[in-house]
Amino acid sequence: MSTQPDDLVPADEHAAASATLSRARNHLLSLQSPEGWWRGDLETNVTMDAEDLMMREFLGIGDPNDAAASARWIRSQQREDGTWANFYGGPGDLSTTIEAYVALRIAGDNPGEAHMELAAHFVREHGGIEASRVFTRIWLALFGMWPWDDLPAMPPEIVLLPSKFPLNVYDFGCWARQTVVALTIVGAYRPVRPLAFGIEELRSGVEPTRPGPSLRTWKGRFVLLDRLLHAYEKIASHNVVRSTVRELALARAEQWIVRRQEADGGWGGIQPPWVYSIIALELRGYALDHPVLARAIAGWEGFTIRRDGMRMLEACQSPVWDTALATIALSDAGVAADDEHLVRAATWLVGEEVTVRGDWSVRRPEVPTGGWSFEFENDNYPDVDDTAEVVMALRRVAHPDPAALDAAAARGIAWLEGMVSTDGAWGAFDADNRRQLLYEIPFSDFGAVIDPPSADVTAHALEMLADERRADPQLMERAIAWLRREQEPDGAWYGRWGVNYVYGTGAVVPALVAAGLRPDDPAIVRAVEFLELHQNDDGGWGEDIRSYDDPTLRGEGVSTASQTAWALLALVSAGKAGSQAARRGVGFLTRTQRADGNWDEPWYTGTGFPGDFYINYHLYRLCFPVTALGRWLRAVRPGGAAPEVASASRAVPGGADHRRDAGGDNRQPLPGQRSATASGGATSGEDVALRNRSSARSRTLRRRRTPRSSGPEDGL
Repeated sequence: MSTQPDDLVPADEHAAASATLSRARNHLLSLQSPEGWWRGDLETNVTMDAEDLMMREFLGIGDPNDAAASARWIRSQQREDGTWANFYGGPGDLSTTIEAYVALRIAGDNPGEAHMELAAHFVREHGGIEASRVFTRIWLALFGMWPWDDLPAMPPEIVLLPSKFPLNVYDFGCWARQTVVALTIVGAYRPVRPLAFGIEELRSGVEPTRPGPSLRTWKGRFVLLDRLLHAYEKIASHNVVRSTVRELALARAEQWIVRRQEADGGWGGIQPPWVYSIIALELRGYALDHPVLARAIAGWEGFTIRRDGMRMLEACQSPVWDTALATIALSDAGVAADDEHLVRAATWLVGEEVTVRGDWSVRRPEVPTGGWSFEFENDNYPDVDDTAEVVMALRRVAHPDPAALDAAAARGIAWLEGMVSTDGAWGAFDADNRRQLLYEIPFSDFGAVIDPPSADVTAHALEMLADERRADPQLMERAIAWLRREQEPDGAWYGRWGVNYVYGTGAVVPALVAAGLRPDDPAIVRAVEFLELHQNDDGGWGEDIRSYDDPTLRGEGVSTASQTAWALLALVSAGKAGSQAARRGVGFLTRTQRADGNWDEPWYTGTGFPGDFYINYHLYRLCFPVTALGRWLRAVRPGGAAPEVASASRAVPGGADHRRDAGGDNRQPLPGQRSATASGGATSGEDVALRNRSSARSRTLRRRRTPRSSGPEDGL
């Protein structure tokens, strides 16, 4: 057994890790767009593609060539048993399989073909369309394949409720809020545009058991309310009511939607409100060539990936998030603070600052504007997670205009501090968005509908604040106390936006250490024990998505590059860089790296809605290993000083230092690394396509921000 100091590792391990980092760093540099941003593919499931085909069929704008290309993609994702899953390696999902089947019928697939018969058999065996989720049945209702009367009522009058009234639209998380408002219009019109075929082969003939009306439980009360609302729908069809309350509600919902359209034509930068808003406005009489709808339909094309004769739709795009993570990663990998790649990234990020008021200001009207959103265009919904990471990224760059970076960072910090919830923690998009009662509403079966504080978002906010001299120390103390309370009995933290306990723990440990907790603090020790206990035999870490539903899978799963990196970030922060666990994790990354410097990672490690919707961020497999390897090499390099505690935000040479207790950090390239401008190794077809798309994408997205004088009014 080795007796070497904890900060020393065998020379061959160090050299292998250094070479691995060099290849990964150079590959990441090669993926930057000329404008300065990074963006990897954001892969989800085929409902995105199926609903795109159904939307186009409903609007009468389907293109046979696009439909054929989308159908090829959908077929390529079908499992051997004829089903479609919601994530790689997952089980067949009933609603996803139904939507994929209908989309393929629209594209021309025959129900008698083998792959279609397999799918139909699965659907019938699992309850048929009768057992599908509400949103799937809404799509079927649009084509007359499901009766509107058998769907939960969604009255547009909800937009008339004041923001302090229970169950108003601002009680919903922003993603659900935008979707619900659009669907209230769709539900009020109850359109039916029949297809040329039926789907009787997908019916089981058995009605599933659903909760009945009752005054004993909230769910039962809402079922009773739903029946009353269905009765109201019949009343609302009469002229007197329609010309007063109903028309007022529809007009207000329409205005609410139009006011929130982004510069790229979309809503919230995500698929659900985008497609439902298009349908809702078309039902309100907007022609397809109306500027609002024309921008929306054209903008949706920007979320399309065409590759190998197939057409795939992204549910969202993550350029701000990816660029912040890439900037931090490259800085950790030794790229100089004044390197042109980082300067371009910082310049682009400063240009993406949100300077207008959005829905967040309904609950926090006194908070000044600032912060960053996830997407190219999403001024209505900046988020805490992106804001924290962007500020940390900007602090890594020695920019020609440091005053501009500092001013943007200061505004972001002020906005983030103002968005803290009353319990001292942070949600992603809103403060104190936690009305659990919404899950009892009959149509709330589509995943997360609220945005309560989470450990991972709070950790990123805390980690950023810990390095800022201007940060409020009492705010940090409350965040630390909240994170202590949220730690699970086994030492882990729940991951809301990444899978799952490995992500949560990998986020919280570096934040707590950066905020002043010692590595021997019981919370840190227990977290390290959790990670060590769940390390795989190959040295990596992985966690199955089903850990959200099955507690026995906590921290268990096939090793992935991103999840291994998250565990390493925690271990390095906890002073365990020289431990056997950390060294084995680094060994996993060195052994599994591709020749071009990237890693293969078909497994989904990002989370949209726990239990329902998951994401494969194609840059996670690269950014996080670069960060982890860079910090590990700094902590263990032979002959170096005592390991420095790794924090995600550090001062940069030549730039203003805003950290608490700041020291220097020269960030010179590590031994064996090439200069930041070098690139080498093979490049995958996906990465070539990413770069080819980058310039065209930027040219189509010219920012058109108009400052607003005040925040959104109640219901508008």
